[in-house]
Amino acid sequence: MSVILNPLLVPGWANETMEAPVFTYDFSLPCHTTDPEIFFSDSQAELEMAKAICGPCPLKSECLSGAISRAEPVGVWGGEIFDKGAVVASKRMPGRPRLNPAAA
Repeated sequence: MSVILNPLLVPGWANETMEAPVFTYDFSLPCHTTDPEIFFSDSQAELEMAKAICGPCPLKSECLSGAISRAEPVGVWGGEIFDKGAVVASKRMPGRPRLNPAAA
């Protein structure tokens, strides 16, 4: 199956040419065969599993560069965790931070 991406619809892809890139691949990529919730989880353990799922993907670098150009607000993209449009080492858990982290 071929996927045609219009460079006018994908920010950052229309840098030099107006010809739409064509990628041919099947939809057995790791992110297409896994529950998508894991890539947008609030659990650090699940996010680490999602990063591991991205490891062998042949489109990992393209996924990461696309997510960076789009400033993806959240999720695991190209094996990296995004929060507020930037790559982060770990995602801050939802809710108010503890006043005394040592009291956990």
